[in-house]
Formats: sequence, C-alpha cells, structure tokens
Amino acid sequence: MLDPTEEIYEYPFRVTDLKQWVYCHRLLYFLVCLPDVRPRTYLMDAGKEAGEGEEGRELRRSLKSYRLVEGRREFNVAVRSSRWGLRGLVDLVVWVDAPPPGEVIPVDFKLSFKSGEHVQMQLMAYGLLLEELSGRPAPRGYLVEIPLRRVVEVPFTPALRRKVEDALQAMKAMLESEQMPEPTSQRMRCLGCEFRRFCNDVV
Repeated sequence: MLDPTEEIYEYPFRVTDLKQWVYCHRLLYFLVCLPDVRPRTYLMDAGKEAGEGEEGRELRRSLKSYRLVEGRREFNVAVRSSRWGLRGLVDLVVWVDAPPPGEVIPVDFKLSFKSGEHVQMQLMAYGLLLEELSGRPAPRGYLVEIPLRRVVEVPFTPALRRKVEDALQAMKAMLESEQMPEPTSQRMRCLGCEFRRFCNDVV
C-alpha cells in the first residue's frame, strides 16, 4: 500500500480537479501548487450533504432512469490510475453484466440546475478509470441534478474522450512547470470565486 506522499506522486490529480481545470485553469493551480490556502465554502458542505441524501432516493429509483432493466448499484466506488494520474470516488456505479462483456456506468450526483461541459468531462474521466478498472466498456454516464430530480444522460463520444485526454496532458504540464496559467475568459465566474483575492491581475 502506498503512503500518502507516494500516492499523490503516482496519482497527482483527483477527478474533481479536472472539473476545476475546465472551469478555470487557475483554480487547479491554486489547489495543487498552494494546497493549504483554499477556504471552505458553504457550497462544498451543501453538495456533500445533498449527495449523501441522494443515496436513499437512488435505492428507490428505478433503473429505467438509466435505460436499463437489470444492473447492480454500488455507491462510493474508489478508482485510480497511474496511466491517467488520477484518483477519485464515484458517487454511484451501475454494473451491467449482460450481454458480455457487459457495461459499466458512472453516475454523479450534482447540486446544480445545469450540467456544463466541465461536469461532463469529470464524468467522462470516471468512465475512463472504470474501464481500466473493470475491463468493461463505459459508453455513457449519468448526471443526477438533485434540485430538479432530473437524470441527464452523457454519451461518452470520441470527441469528449479527446477533450479529457488533452486536458489531462495540459494539467500535467502545468504541475511540472508550476507556472500560473491565464485566468478564465468568462470573468463572471470570478465574482463568486473563493480564490478571487489571489488573482491580482483580474479586475
């Protein structure tokens, strides 16, 4: 078993870091290069509590939401890959055994009303890790938007896979150089950012 230092070296990024990178490159820079400065926010705690509450509702939910008749649910599945340099915890995995080789489906619970590209790429990354772990294909995943009680299917297209792979390469280059990247071009995102005070060049 790896000690914490070795684990971070071999799996330097959490899957949630990919979501941060897509939203704003600087978020990830602050998280991995200045890991002790991040303030805890209300949304972090609220999202965690909402996800835990969703597990009970999920057990009452039909698999029809995932276009399935049969499948086995497993909550909080730990995944990691030295190939991708990623580690994470999938809220829910649905294992489908038939027909062989079966299928593996990641499901992510979100306390949001709209699932943007950054969230879809995070889900795709879970799919890549589950494929490696299980040897089964992951052709799709699902986002459960908790406030709307809505289940959104995300097809894992070749284009989405390439976006994730390109982003992971860029993240690795940033980590190795430790150079602060440019901020997001969508400056409205900066208004509520917990790292806003660190970006002196953002007006």
